Amino acid sequence: MLEAWRWYGPADPVPLPYIQQAGATEIVSALHHVPAGKVWTDAEIEKHQAHVAQFSHPEAPLRWSVVESVPVSDAIKVGSAEADAHIAAYKDTLRNLAKAGIKTICYNFMPLLDWTRTDLDFALANGAKALRFDATAFAAFDLFILKRDGAADDYDSDRIEAAEAYFQSLSPDEAEAISLNIVAGLPGGTSGGHTLESFKTQLAQYKGITSAHLFDHFVSFLREVIPVAEELGMRMAVHPDDPPRPLLGLPRIVSTAADLEALFKAVPGKANGLTFCTGSFGVRADNDLVEMAKTYAERIYFAHLRGTVREQDTESFYEGNHLQSDVNMPGVITQLLNEEVRRKQAGFADFAEIPFRPDHGHQMLDDLDKQGVNAGYTAIGRLKGLAELRGVIAALDHSRSIGAR
Repeated sequence: MLEAWRWYGPADPVPLPYIQQAGATEIVSALHHVPAGKVWTDAEIEKHQAHVAQFSHPEAPLRWSVVESVPVSDAIKVGSAEADAHIAAYKDTLRNLAKAGIKTICYNFMPLLDWTRTDLDFALANGAKALRFDATAFAAFDLFILKRDGAADDYDSDRIEAAEAYFQSLSPDEAEAISLNIVAGLPGGTSGGHTLESFKTQLAQYKGITSAHLFDHFVSFLREVIPVAEELGMRMAVHPDDPPRPLLGLPRIVSTAADLEALFKAVPGKANGLTFCTGSFGVRADNDLVEMAKTYAERIYFAHLRGTVREQDTESFYEGNHLQSDVNMPGVITQLLNEEVRRKQAGFADFAEIPFRPDHGHQMLDDLDKQGVNAGYTAIGRLKGLAELRGVIAALDHSRSIGAR
């Protein structure tokens, strides 16, 4: 498997030389300054690629090999009048990336919000900090801060009562912090740093959009894009919903094995693939991650390996250690390694090895004292995760080699 690391560009607090020291070779990055619906030009792609290349060394190579993400605009997701123009721009972006030799594209089809958390510095028992999603805090935001029309219909009476008590306990600063965490945009998101009022305006465009509507728009998008990706020798790898359930009245359509079955049946082209995110899928107890990795192995072109821990309130969770969570990480990695063997035996020229990155590391050690860090993307927590995952892979490879003797 190929060790990868997410990098947010020259302003990232974790610079490329640090990534080299961690041992990763594959840079996962994007042109975050280009708005959704616009073309990534050759010049902008080459500039970003050249910045990575200047730090590469034969004994410590770095290459921008995975895009995360080429964002899909809300116009495409709601099927507005701008959708066709945005899809055309998306295809042009793929063509320009392919010319630069970048052929693995991670993206998502989550409405309005990408990954969502209520707490960016949840204190763990050992003193480190983690990302957390508190379902009651989120309901309090929805019901009493955002005051979304019809929000009460989405919660049972116990959740509403708990949310109201939670809201009443908040100071003004605490209420503002939760709002910012949800609507202002998290690292790598495409929400655009909304204010509460602009967020309401953007949310309104999804009025009346059901799961069936969103799925139809997704399929329409893929039927345009996947043939282009196939022609270019690229692979599109959709990231699952995070969290994998409806939020703010918005549907979610990439959350379960049944969702994946419907997706790949509707658009069967081999370029229509998956980013297997163990944390996103693992939040749901009804997702059997090992079985899903086995069933959809040939569609997995990228992996986010992270551990999530479901709380007593099963709709709440926090980011756990990579090897100590509700995720059977060795079991998932076994399936990914099996798939790599299959691809190599089948003579794959490209995509034989699956890039993976440690995701949502804890803020720990002297990263706790640093200002301006990206929540979930500090250096030391991800370094710890990468080392643990590297150890699992080495142990499984060793065991496989012994068994083959």
